[in-house]
Amino acid sequence: MMRLLFALLFVAVACVAQAKLPVAPAQVVRTFPHDTSAFTEGLLIRDGWLYESTGYEGQSFIRKKELATGRTLQSITIPRPLFGEGIVDWGDRLYSLVWHGGKGFIWTLPGLKPAGKWTYSGEGWAMTQDGRQIIMSDGTPVLRFLDPKTMKVMRRLPVTAEGQPVALLNELEYVHGEILANVWQTALIARIDPATGQVKGWIDLTALWRQTKASGDDAVPNGIAYDKKTDRLYVTGKNWPTLFEIKLPDAR
Repeated sequence: MMRLLFALLFVAVACVAQAKLPVAPAQVVRTFPHDTSAFTEGLLIRDGWLYESTGYEGQSFIRKKELATGRTLQSITIPRPLFGEGIVDWGDRLYSLVWHGGKGFIWTLPGLKPAGKWTYSGEGWAMTQDGRQIIMSDGTPVLRFLDPKTMKVMRRLPVTAEGQPVALLNELEYVHGEILANVWQTALIARIDPATGQVKGWIDLTALWRQTKASGDDAVPNGIAYDKKTDRLYVTGKNWPTLFEIKLPDAR
């Protein structure tokens, strides 16, 4: 039944995307190794290092890695029985959240030492930031904008594609004035206008997904990282063997 529901979701989202909004197949620039044991939830680049958070109870970590090799340099464990989700950097801190329980953690950068906690209601899926506020997804069609000083919700942004709500928004990244969001269990990344919540277009990762030959119902695309210093965009998936640098979407 779950597989059928996910299949129907993919068809529904794909039909919306193909109706009017532009769909751009991801264009690969180069590839890098990725740990196939990593159930990727959050991904970001800071000072040239790749930071990745993973999920599953007892297998939830935040790791600092070499981008070129995928080698782990530092690793911290999310306390059991929590299920780790997304991460975001703000100042000299890294914020993380978990799927259930409303418990957020704060870590030092670059040391990844415990520096505090924060709380939120509902589920936690992913985070990014636009230089002013932290943006959070929770699996619904509504994004939350948080005050980084208090982590309180300042506004909520309903996300729609041609008037229809876009559910299951997952991993986020803020790139060139747009919010990029993986749509869970699909090959699509939504390009969201942060002012209106309207999807401006889609990035299609289907060819990359096939190239990885990743197997399993959960081995789906998830993980978007943007390096502001080099103006490069990276994507991967849960338990994928490859991290892809892809061409940045054209401004529209």
